[in-house]
Amino acid sequence: MVNMTPLLFPWQQTLVPTSMMANETISQRYTAVCDKHEIKINPFILNVLQQTSEAERNFTLNLRGNDNQPVLQRLGDEDVFAMSKCLQNHQAVTGLDLRYNNVSDEGARHLADLIKVENSALRSLNLMFNNIQKEGAELLAGGLQQNHSLMSLKLSGNKLSKKGFVALGRALQRNQTLQELQLADCDLDTTDVLTLSIVLKINQTLRSVDISRPLLFSLQEEWTWSFSEMLETNSSLVELHLGKMGLTDTGLERLARGLKQNRSLRYLDLRCNRVTRDGAQHLAEVLTQNSSLEVLDLSANRIEDEGATCLSGAIARPECPLREFSVCRNNIRTEGLLSLSQAVASASGLTHLYIWGNQLQEPVCRAFSQLISGGHLAPEHTDVSPYQVDGHVFLAEVNQRLRSTLFCLETVGAATS
Repeated sequence: MVNMTPLLFPWQQTLVPTSMMANETISQRYTAVCDKHEIKINPFILNVLQQTSEAERNFTLNLRGNDNQPVLQRLGDEDVFAMSKCLQNHQAVTGLDLRYNNVSDEGARHLADLIKVENSALRSLNLMFNNIQKEGAELLAGGLQQNHSLMSLKLSGNKLSKKGFVALGRALQRNQTLQELQLADCDLDTTDVLTLSIVLKINQTLRSVDISRPLLFSLQEEWTWSFSEMLETNSSLVELHLGKMGLTDTGLERLARGLKQNRSLRYLDLRCNRVTRDGAQHLAEVLTQNSSLEVLDLSANRIEDEGATCLSGAIARPECPLREFSVCRNNIRTEGLLSLSQAVASASGLTHLYIWGNQLQEPVCRAFSQLISGGHLAPEHTDVSPYQVDGHVFLAEVNQRLRSTLFCLETVGAATS
């Protein structure tokens, strides 16, 4: 059985601390910066900083705008300016989480200045779902070109525009530190996706990339040719998210050519696409030739019974590398689900299986109840839980799903241990 305990990012590991300027606490430093620049103190920031232990080292400062906090005032650009000044000489904070705030291009400018600092301690920066657009993306790209410490950048939910994305692409051709990049819901178009595939042929540092939900209006799926070629040559990418791409069986057939040759990818996310039984057959062929793919997310497609049965045959092979598999909401009936349960019960290495949202008739309920009671499928490794009423077995939904950053964490941790 695979050891599923994730290793830590480097910024979560113990490093030698550096004292703050003049031995100020971080909250005192923040207050002093606000006073000097005549910025109104944000009570949310101050409350979080006052609760921060000065004994802590190498931690992520959580200033999420969607937190359930007694005092919550979302950060604006002035707040980001104050925080960037506060953190320039603070070596203990190695992660900054600013998702769901009101950070615009001006705030991105201050953060770009922060990551440009030669001795920057920042290893992770989360800016998901703010208001960063073209200029902000260009400024952050400029910071990335000079930065040698940042390893994770999350920009999902920001409308970066074509020029902003082009600037990021250029920066990624030079940057040799960044290992995780999230660009989901950034309104990337076909040209942007093609550009990223070219970047990934050059960049050999990125481990995890998420470009889910772009705006692709072409029905030709040109990007699949380019990504297939990239997968044939790229040896560093471990985790790839291609959810909500409008991917069809034809596009998946093209991707499968590159996947068969790839030897590094361990996590492939294809959820919310248009994959049917034919696409499932292409993936089954991948599983017979690829020796590295361990997690596959096919949630919210339509592979149905024939697709599930075909994949079950590939999974049941002892040499199949797949360990975690999600087929939630795929219109799979009794035949397909029973074939998947038999694959788990066989000598295969599949240890995690998620099936909720399909047609769970009683034979399926009994089969999965036996898998769980017999120790073939741990209760925490699936999203269903059996129960009985009047001698009949049913399955209830359990809120458990694939872990989207497991392999990026493992890889980055192993690279620095």
